[in-house]
Amino acid sequence: MFKSVFLKYITAFILINLGSFLIMSSVITSLVNGYSTNVKINVLTNVTTLFAEHVKIGVAEKSKAVSFENYVAEHKEELDNFIDTINVNTYSFSIIIADKNGKTLLSGGHSKDDEPFTVDSKGVASTMDPELFRVAQDEDNNKLISDLNGRLKTKYIYCSSKITPLGSETVGYIVACTSNTGLNNLLHTLLKTIIMSTLWIMLALLIVVYFITERLVSPIREMSRAAKEYASGRFDARVTVKGNDEIAELGTAFNNMASSLSSHEEMRRLFLANVSHDLRTPMTTISGFIDGMLDGAIPEDQRDYYLGVVASETRRLSRLVSSLLSITQIQAGERKFVKQSFDVCETCREIIISSEQRINDKNLSVSLDCDADNMYVSADKDAVHQIIYNLVDNAVKFSRNGTEFTISVREEDNKTYVSVFNYGEGISEEDLPHVFERFYKTDKSRGLDKSGSGLGLYIAQTICEAHGEKIFAESKQGEWCKFTFTLEKGDKPKRKSTDQHN
Repeated sequence: MFKSVFLKYITAFILINLGSFLIMSSVITSLVNGYSTNVKINVLTNVTTLFAEHVKIGVAEKSKAVSFENYVAEHKEELDNFIDTINVNTYSFSIIIADKNGKTLLSGGHSKDDEPFTVDSKGVASTMDPELFRVAQDEDNNKLISDLNGRLKTKYIYCSSKITPLGSETVGYIVACTSNTGLNNLLHTLLKTIIMSTLWIMLALLIVVYFITERLVSPIREMSRAAKEYASGRFDARVTVKGNDEIAELGTAFNNMASSLSSHEEMRRLFLANVSHDLRTPMTTISGFIDGMLDGAIPEDQRDYYLGVVASETRRLSRLVSSLLSITQIQAGERKFVKQSFDVCETCREIIISSEQRINDKNLSVSLDCDADNMYVSADKDAVHQIIYNLVDNAVKFSRNGTEFTISVREEDNKTYVSVFNYGEGISEEDLPHVFERFYKTDKSRGLDKSGSGLGLYIAQTICEAHGEKIFAESKQGEWCKFTFTLEKGDKPKRKSTDQHN
């Protein structure tokens, strides 16, 4: 229903405030209603008790020959004045004096008629309402809140007291009442005040929430627009970051992601250019030489030489395809690394021997520096062989003629460190953080690196990470370069004993 975060937030805010208002109004109304009713009941109880005591004393002073009805008739003016005196100092109320049969003998107070008490409105000779008469006779429950079965327009609060002169039997009842009209007006005013206060508070809070929400939503809108730009291949869009809260952190992370995407896109384009060059050059060479042989342009006595060139270019293509395949297998999780204990020093010796021709071509001196003749590590042997081969290949490729490169293996902090060091052009500080990135090549001019694809170091790092190890580079541009990776120490493999029987 709501597509905007802002609308959802505002709607939720309004609903929460309305719910809070309803709960608060209900609680306040209940508390005020209960408190006011209790106060009125206490006042009416005091009035009826005081009046009953006054009448009780007066009746007791008269001769028993004088009936209660005659006493009320003779002292009507005195009782009216007493009622008026009490009424001035209390809530506005109505009061009646009834005999023991419920017949109304006197009516006074705020309402001069006996409507809230009697069945009809025929004056003081009327009979008390049956429901009210039952309450008046009950000593334990002499309070009532009722509209007398719908006869009255509003509910009244009733309290009663019995008149028992000096321990004699009950001769009559005093009943006082007051309506809830004043309470209803109070509640109406209170609710009106709460509503007005709530509306003003909601208006002020809506303004505050608007600016807060706008601050939250605005960066998200920017991110949405930037994401659409990225989807179309434009990675130069950035999000404005303000403050240092979670939204600012998200904006910073989003910009970092954009920079990373831009960098990867640039590397992807560079990789495609490099791979296209690496594929096109040997294929063009192979195609040209084979066509020359087929056409007879190449003499018979030179064919072996050119066939050797074709074979070399074919191997170059094979290495490139193998690197691409290795990347694909690692990313897809298809290449499984099986740890075993093996001698890493022996692996270094094998790689040096296999690189002998290229080492001699550049007149390089090789040094293998190991803490011991045999040093065992726990790792995938083929994977470690690939790492060392890639590092040695780079070291030979970028070494200056007639210099020395060194392979060292040492143990430190329960780890085995394998390093390859060479003298050459080195790596600039600008390129050093990126050398392990996919498709990255420091020799962008391809002056020295004519056969590389920028995948060797990325493959080496991926293999190290798969083993839970690390690889890092150190260099001083124009002088030297050193690559180091770590391996888990391994135990020396146990030789299997065999029994020979003749």
